[in-house]
Amino acid sequence: MLDPSAVAQAASILAERRRSGAQEGRLPENCRPQDLESALAIQAQVTRDLGADIGGWKCLQPPPDRLVVAPIHARDIHREPPVSVWAPGGRARIEPELAFVLGRDLPPREHPYENSEIDAAVAHTHLVLELIHSRYEDPASAEFPEMLADGLLNQGLFVGPEVDPELALEASELDITLHSQSSAPEHHQGRHPNTHPRAPLYWLVEFLRSRAQGLKAGEFIITGSYAGVLEAPLEEPVRLQFGELGDLNVSFKARVTG
Repeated sequence: MLDPSAVAQAASILAERRRSGAQEGRLPENCRPQDLESALAIQAQVTRDLGADIGGWKCLQPPPDRLVVAPIHARDIHREPPVSVWAPGGRARIEPELAFVLGRDLPPREHPYENSEIDAAVAHTHLVLELIHSRYEDPASAEFPEMLADGLLNQGLFVGPEVDPELALEASELDITLHSQSSAPEHHQGRHPNTHPRAPLYWLVEFLRSRAQGLKAGEFIITGSYAGVLEAPLEEPVRLQFGELGDLNVSFKARVTG
C-alpha cells in the first residue's frame, strides 16, 4: 500500500492530466500503485483534487484479483450535443452501454441489500455512451492498478433517451449499429460482458456497502459495453442503434485546453 504522500503525488499528476487532456508516461515509480487499495485511494484523491462531485459509477463484476469500478464526475455527464471530448486521434472513443439511475439513496448499512431492494431503487434506465480517454500515452504498457487509479479510461458520459426498463433487463444481447455521414454503417453483435445488465449494479452496491460507502439518488450506474470501444467522427451527426431498445443521437467536437 502506498503511503499518503505517494497517493497525493500520483493523484496530483493524474488530476492535472484530466484538466489538460495530456497523455503522458506512466506514473513515477515511487508513486506507481502496485495493489488495488492504493489504486482506489488515488482514484478518490483525484476526485477531491478536482473538487468534483460524483454523478455516477462505472462497474463490472470483476474477474479474480481485479476490481472494475470508478467514479464518474457529475460535471462530465453530458445530456445535450455537441459533446466536447478529448480526441487526440481525431475521433471520439465511445462505449455503448445502459445506465441505471437511482430514484433513492442506497446508504451504507450493516447487512447486505437484496437484489429486489436495489431493483426497487432504480427509477430510470437510459441508453448512454461512456466517453473514453486515457491519461497515459501508452495504456497497454501500464499495469492494471495504474489503469484503475486513472478511472479505467473514463472521461465522462453522454446520456441518451430513457428506455423500457423491462426490455432493458432482458438485454443480455443487443445489436449495436453506428451510423454517421462519413462512413458506412458499422454493425456489432453486442453482448453484455456480465450477461445480466444489472448484475454489476448488484455487485457495486455490495462492494461500496462493505467499504462503508453508498449510492445516492440521481446517480448513473453504467455496467459494461455491449461492443467494446467504438470510434465516431467529430463535427457531424452520429446515431447509435441499440437493437429494439431504441436510438441515441449525438455529435462530438474536440475539446481544447482552457
